Amino acid sequence: MSRPKVYVTREINPEALNLLKENCEVTSWTGSSPVPRAELLKNVSDVDALFCLLTDKIDKDLLDKAKKLKVIGTMSVGYDHLQIDEIKSRNIKVGYTPNILTDATAELTIALLLATSRRLLEANREARTGGWAAWSPFWMCGPGLSGSTVGIVGFGRIGQEIGKRLKPFKVKRILYQSRSAKDDQANEIGAERVNFDELLKQSDFVIVTISLAPETANIFNEEAFKKMKPTSIFINTSRGGVVDQDALIKALQNKTIWAAGLDVMTPEPLPLDSPLFKLENCVILPHIGSATLDARKNMALLTSRNIIAALKNEKMPEELIL
Repeated sequence: MSRPKVYVTREINPEALNLLKENCEVTSWTGSSPVPRAELLKNVSDVDALFCLLTDKIDKDLLDKAKKLKVIGTMSVGYDHLQIDEIKSRNIKVGYTPNILTDATAELTIALLLATSRRLLEANREARTGGWAAWSPFWMCGPGLSGSTVGIVGFGRIGQEIGKRLKPFKVKRILYQSRSAKDDQANEIGAERVNFDELLKQSDFVIVTISLAPETANIFNEEAFKKMKPTSIFINTSRGGVVDQDALIKALQNKTIWAAGLDVMTPEPLPLDSPLFKLENCVILPHIGSATLDARKNMALLTSRNIIAALKNEKMPEELIL
């Protein structure tokens, strides 16, 4: 009896790849960049499973070619790269990787916040290029976390872990906005639920951890940035699509807000001629929120386990319920 076929869209760690090979016939794209669209379409016609990443658009055109496809395993917690309505209509299962990247992303968010508020990249550049002439009382100063109000937009797993990590910095208040109350989790760190407008108006730091959906697309627009304090710092480690990027650029240029730290943007990678790269008050990272060795290794392993379970008609460790 022939084994099920799996196509893997990127080079992954040996543990995850070997797990697939023990159970399936595996082909994969091993280039350093995302699999070209034409190459992906060419290789899915007879596969039973697809191991994909955020960089792979899984849409109607692809699904029309992948007529035998039974399961999609995405090595991510986000799934805005998947055309869910088409996948659902074909009864294709989807596995994803929540929880595993929570700690890594929360850690990166705090690091990005500190790098932005304390101007670490800017200061490092000055030290390397001769800008550091002598100690100066108000040179390279930025807002501190102690005594501040921090607003977290989206209070799921990652938002809650960010809140926990903020407590040792002696912040005065933690505000959160979410679709539903999270009383138990909020009480654990003393967080207060407020509406979106109040969070923007009161927060010294605004941290975004919401998923991208039609109702959250461009939620941070010109109107939203105008409601924020001119001394506030905006941090986004969720999805670039929740921000109207032109509005953010304008807000930073006009000093409507003090600074921004971004691990996600639109498009990715950000073009080198983007105005964001020209702004001293903007820190850009290349979408490395989950980039710890353990997190990425375990994300790949979970994706393989999701695929294998679905192919065996067993319960998937982490199925995305469509």
